[in-house]
Amino acid sequence: MLLLVHLIILFGAIVLGARMGSIAIGFAGGLGVLLLGATGVTVTAEDIPFDVIGIIMCVIAAISAMQLAGGMDYLVYLAEKFLRSNPKRVTIYAPIVTWLMTVLAGTGHTAFSTLPVIVEVAKEGKVRPSRPLSVAVIASQMAIVASPISAAVVFMAALLEPHGVGYLQLLAVMLPATFLAIFPTAWLANRLGRDLEDDPVYQQRLADGLVSTSHTSAGFTPKPGAKASVGIFLAAILIVMVYATLISEQIGLIPNPTVPRNEAIMAIMLSAAAVICWVTKSKAAEVLTTQVFRSGMSASVCVLGVAWLGTTFINHYIDDIQVIAGDVLQAQPWLLAVVLFFAACLLYSQAATAKALMPAALAIGVSPLTAVAAFPAVSALFVLPTYPTLLAAVEMDDTGSTRIGKYVFDHPFIIPGIACITTSILLGYGIGAVVL
Repeated sequence: MLLLVHLIILFGAIVLGARMGSIAIGFAGGLGVLLLGATGVTVTAEDIPFDVIGIIMCVIAAISAMQLAGGMDYLVYLAEKFLRSNPKRVTIYAPIVTWLMTVLAGTGHTAFSTLPVIVEVAKEGKVRPSRPLSVAVIASQMAIVASPISAAVVFMAALLEPHGVGYLQLLAVMLPATFLAIFPTAWLANRLGRDLEDDPVYQQRLADGLVSTSHTSAGFTPKPGAKASVGIFLAAILIVMVYATLISEQIGLIPNPTVPRNEAIMAIMLSAAAVICWVTKSKAAEVLTTQVFRSGMSASVCVLGVAWLGTTFINHYIDDIQVIAGDVLQAQPWLLAVVLFFAACLLYSQAATAKALMPAALAIGVSPLTAVAAFPAVSALFVLPTYPTLLAAVEMDDTGSTRIGKYVFDHPFIIPGIACITTSILLGYGIGAVVL
């Protein structure tokens, strides 16, 4: 009976947060934790993913400093030049851009700045904007599990190291698996929906004057410190990767580091933010006003709430989960990807999903290869059409081609998203069998 009550609290809090949207997902998670505690579940601060939240906050601080210095505008300008090089191929080029930016930044919020450019280039090439937008949003979500500085990857690396899978090995599987999955997904997306000229919604909006004419940033001039800020941020990423490699158990050049990997990432990212502000003479107080900072801090609260809620529930029932799920997952290990997929739909965070479920999966006896291959499934944030980048794509497409249907799930992101995750998992198994 109590299990049923706790399940109602768990899913009720998640649904409430999803309906309220944005940062309220984290608020509702806290409410759920409170109700679980009131009904007999042990609540502890140890279930709060402070390491994950800390990494998110520090990476966002560095990106926000770069945005303030004009670095993000410069990167978007470079992305626009790449996309405009062949507008007809925007469905392939757009996800490459969003994937790369997310891999480098460790957050999918960088996709916001490129979405308007994707819409404009698609209209130039007479390509239905929903096609490149859908794959671009999915690619930005998938890239989180391949980013060397994302909280999800750092957590997974720490979790898998005792099982013989190092940080670089995880990246060696996830980087090609998620990148290569872009291309069949783009091919599929190019065959979804009517061509733009045949879409009655677009024709009506065009007749009503609701479709804007294309514009370019041909006269764009980067701010004086823009290029320097990008260079500093990229250097910080390189330092993180080198340091994480040197202290890894597989390399072992620094056997007893005084600064562990998670703490090093946070310190390096904050240092990068300080150097960017100093070199570019940016006002640090204005970092708080940037779009990336606001989005990133909102994401931190969301992760805190939903991860705390999910981990509290799972830890309370871990013995029962091991008994029920152990034999099933050992017999059918691919089901782990299915579980992660549906959990991510509700938890709205790759890091939160991994934090809540991956330790239990490994405790049950799931092999490291299966855990690595199933990792991309934590990126299923597109199923419910409420994720910020998904909603932004809908809002920015003035042709009306990127729209949410009356049945909620009938939106242009669902099929490309499932295809991309499935392809990534299959590639992960194949590449992982060689690398691991």
